[in-house]
This record gives sequence, structure tokens and C-alpha cells, in this order.
Amino acid sequence: MPWEEAINKKSVIVVVVSVITLSAVIFIYYHWFRTPARPRQVNYVISPSLDMLDTPAVVHKVVAVLKYGDRVEILKVQGNWAKVQAGAGTEGWVITKELIPAKIYEGGQKILKELKQRQPQAAGHTVQAVNIHLEPRRDTPTLGMLMQGKTLEVFDRRMVPRKPSGGVKTAASSGQESDAWYLIESGTRAGWVLGRMVTLDIPQAISQYAADYNMVAWLVLNKVQDGNTSVPQYLAADREGTVQFDFTHIRVFTWSVRAQHYVTSFVLGGLRGSFPIRVEHIKNVPYFRLRLVDSKGNKFQSVYGLFHTIVRPIGTVKGWESNAMPQRGRR
Repeated sequence: MPWEEAINKKSVIVVVVSVITLSAVIFIYYHWFRTPARPRQVNYVISPSLDMLDTPAVVHKVVAVLKYGDRVEILKVQGNWAKVQAGAGTEGWVITKELIPAKIYEGGQKILKELKQRQPQAAGHTVQAVNIHLEPRRDTPTLGMLMQGKTLEVFDRRMVPRKPSGGVKTAASSGQESDAWYLIESGTRAGWVLGRMVTLDIPQAISQYAADYNMVAWLVLNKVQDGNTSVPQYLAADREGTVQFDFTHIRVFTWSVRAQHYVTSFVLGGLRGSFPIRVEHIKNVPYFRLRLVDSKGNKFQSVYGLFHTIVRPIGTVKGWESNAMPQRGRR
């Protein structure tokens, strides 16, 4: 019947319109109103060993053990705990204070990579647990902690003014005290630590010569053969009467085969020196470069060579970054 056909056509139109309307609503929701999924935050483990648990509850089981440098993605944070996914896809809960953001971790790895190309100035160990910082200041991000007795190498030193309490300068704080910071490497970690948390371990062979001096650096110039033994010869630096400069004296210790002990073959004082001291070898001759400042504040390098047991000045070059070898005796 005609009216039945009209009703059927009307029903079809209603259904089609409804489908189109629903599709439009879904399209608008997904493209305009739905909040896009945030990318997962990447963190790195800074603990030597970190248990991943199936739950942060008191009763739990360990599902994996993470180590320093492991990459994890944050799934959820709950108080002091974070649910993470490790590289192998394993999920579990870890303590948040044992994680650092990717950007901070990568900053520490950049320092570590740079130090691999440099010569350490000294070696030592931590006298107690100490935080490693990205920069030589207490308020900078930490890269983890070195436990008491951890061995390390020292690459640089920096004096940094200590912030007055409350961050407000006063008349009494105008000459505020400073902290000495060391740039160090210890295994897979590198960064800045408070210098007073480190004890330097002077090589036993020359430790007796350091009894009367504040030895702050030592580098091996070369090695000489004594029978079947290869004996290192040292350049050592000490500091006296100042904290502003890294060293004020240098001494060269050469090995006497005849006397069977070290001899102080060269001493130079009155220096305004800054780390790093650099040692290089050219045609089997060890040369060392001292970064110094003159009375007018000009920076320059003094270069010396060790010829057998005799130290000879080679000359100076302007600035601290040049690798040029000066003309002998020329400043």
C-alpha cells in the first residue's frame, strides 16, 4: 500500500540520518575532544641494585632486580612508589627516589664520556656517603650516591661560594665562605662531589715525600726499567697558603737505580696554578703543561720536558686551551 511504502522510506531515512549523526559525533570526539595519550616518562635507575616488586604493599615478591643505568618507563606514580616497565617488558613497582629523569641521567653520561678523554689529577676514596651532582652546587640535580669507601679519580677542582642560609646576603656574608668541589669518576658514574667528602690516596712510593706538603695531584710522567721492574716517575703538585688556586708548587720525582729510591729532581714554587695539569709524550720524551695565571690575571701555559732525570723549561703559550708546543725558552 502507498502509505506503507511511505513509512518504510521514512524509516530508512531516519536510520541513515541516525548513522550519519552518530558517525559525525564519534569523528568530532576523537579528533577534537579526546585528549591524546601522553608519551610515557623515561627514567633511569641510579641505585646499584633495585628490586622491582609485584606490589608496593608490605607483602610482596620481587619480580626483577634492576641495576644502575637501567632504563624504565613510568606507568603510574603512587606516593613514594612508581609502577614502571623495564626494557624487557617486565612491569613492577620501585621506589621513586632511586630513579632520575632521562635528561639528568644523560647529562651525567655526557660528563663521563668527556672524562674518558682526560687525565686524572689524583685518586682517592669517599670518607662517607656523598651525593654526586650534575654541577658543583648543592642545589643542582643529583646523579646518585657514592657509598663510604668508594674509590674514585679526581679530574678537576672548583671553589664555589656557599649560599647564605635563607639565600639572603648580609654584611657578614659579603665575604662568604666557599666549598671545594671535585669533578670525579667512579666506575660508571661521574659528576661533582664536595671535596671534604674525599680523601686523596697518595701512591705509597711517594707518600713519605708528601708528609710535609699538602699534595693535591700526581701524574705519571714515564716509567724507567730497574731490573725486571718498571718504576713510574712522578710529577706532583701541592698547595700552600691559599684555596683560590689548585696548586702553588710542583715537584718531579725521578727514580735512582743506584740509590734505589726516589729523588726530588725538580721543584718550582710561587705558582698560581689551575687543574688540569696535562702530560703528553713526543718521541718518547714526557712533557707537562701547567695552566697558570700571572700577577695581572693573564692565563698562560708553561711547558716543561723531562730528559732522562733532568727537567727543562720549553717555554710558554698564551691561554689555557692551546695544544701548541712553544719555542724553547720563549714566552
